[in-house]
Amino acid sequence: MDRIGVVGCGLMGAGIAEVCARAGLDVVVAESSRAAADMGLERLEASLTRAEAKGKIISAADVLARVRVVDDLAALADRELVVEAIVEDEAAKIELFRRLDEIVVSPDALLASNTSSIPIMKLAVATSRPSHVLGVHFFNPVPVLSLVELVPSLLTDPEVTERARGFVEGVLGKKAIDCQDRAGFVVNALLIPFILSAIRMLESGFATAEDIDEGLVRGCAHPQGPLALADLIGLDTTKAVAESLYEEFKEPLYAAPPLLNRMVDAGLLGRKTGRGFYTYAS
Repeated sequence: MDRIGVVGCGLMGAGIAEVCARAGLDVVVAESSRAAADMGLERLEASLTRAEAKGKIISAADVLARVRVVDDLAALADRELVVEAIVEDEAAKIELFRRLDEIVVSPDALLASNTSSIPIMKLAVATSRPSHVLGVHFFNPVPVLSLVELVPSLLTDPEVTERARGFVEGVLGKKAIDCQDRAGFVVNALLIPFILSAIRMLESGFATAEDIDEGLVRGCAHPQGPLALADLIGLDTTKAVAESLYEEFKEPLYAAPPLLNRMVDAGLLGRKTGRGFYTYAS
């Protein structure tokens, strides 16, 4: 698979496009508008410039030359693999997969979702090719973290899963783990209850945000605390994943705490808005 498509050029989409281009692949990224495409291209340029400065790549310009950022889904028609990386909204993703099914020409092309928690089956049955739909879940920041979760649905052809594994490990040089098609897969099914527990601890006044995070960093050797991690993920995404998990399992540990709901309502989404559990410089 040499011709790769990515839908969405936010943090995750830009990261996926970057690692594909750094692997020497031809990448087309589709955004919803010209303004969003321009912002996505700026995000890619900034990341590649940092990578060049750190000696991770030889030339940011050479990598960027392998990427086109467009505002038209039709540009993905000839792609051999398309990875969806849009907002974590089930209805929006289902509609996108319906459109990709109409647009992507090759019946052998893989249609993949980077969803954090939405069951892949719901996306697969929106297409006429459910055997070629699966989850390929990267982690943020994509150029740094080596893990990818592979999530076939009950209808995914095993050969398609193996093609995806070969791409992730053989081409991108990342490590793939296998997950069942259950909300949250492996990592988020463990991580989100942990983050929600930290939010409840803060909400109850049991400890400050700083002490909660410091405790996990210094006491458990975590690279960052759960509240700082929630800010990095985005509190809206954290809430969306929690809701998907709760919808699937109906377990109290997956229920979003009131504080998280209020912060999302207020637009305090973490690093991307400059304020979440902590305040960040613009």
